[in-house]
Amino acid sequence: MNEVTQHGRSTAYRRFDRDAEGPTLLFVHGSGGSSAVWKSQARLADEYPVVAMDLSGHGDSEDIDADPGYSTLSVYADDVIAVAREVDAEVLVGNSLGGAVLLHVALERDYEPDALVLAGTGARLSVLDDLLDWLDDDFERAVEFLHGPDRLFHDPDEELREASSAMFRATGQDVVRRDFRTVHEFDVRGELDRVDAPALAVCGAEDQLTPPWFHEYLAENLPDAAYAAIEDAAHMAMLERPGAFNRVLTRFVEGLEDNGTIE
Repeated sequence: MNEVTQHGRSTAYRRFDRDAEGPTLLFVHGSGGSSAVWKSQARLADEYPVVAMDLSGHGDSEDIDADPGYSTLSVYADDVIAVAREVDAEVLVGNSLGGAVLLHVALERDYEPDALVLAGTGARLSVLDDLLDWLDDDFERAVEFLHGPDRLFHDPDEELREASSAMFRATGQDVVRRDFRTVHEFDVRGELDRVDAPALAVCGAEDQLTPPWFHEYLAENLPDAAYAAIEDAAHMAMLERPGAFNRVLTRFVEGLEDNGTIE
């Protein structure tokens, strides 16, 4: 792992670079996750430098003391900007909470990415009241619920389901609860027209946590955005159907290069 120090804390990231000359891609995980959820996107390192980071309190990054909501979102935005500047990232890719963080960066910070990929996310990310309650009082039930049909995954094998469940447990109840309560407060539906960067809204076609219409809304309301749905996948399409996810991402980035958005 590599790390960058910012605001008195250490933020960890993994870099996969096989001397590719394309734009650097920075991947940001969702609630309860870590850089490990992007393991299959390391395959793209033959074409692009690939960086996957751990937000504060996740993976190998130091935790912070912040209330759920705007305070936590702001800290996570600091994490992303610090790593993005350290590695000269040009395309920011975020899943779920990670997508919310990227929209926050694009709307409220002076860091201007060349492009955004918003995967399994939305302009508003309300969470079921029952799930919020279980995250408070019955963490195992919350983890089980998230791994139900067409939530995190559409039809995963048992190894993938177990690895994902273990990741949530490793992150821990306090941080996972903070993540979900943060996204529950997130709502930028009236602000999308201020996002200057071209964007791709990509989802799993079976996702019930952030359904396809969330992404259609993003594509319709962001000034310069495209939409793509990946069949036979749910919220974590990059893990469940990595080949299809990588192809969609590659086509988007190639389009940016062809039209001169990225030099």
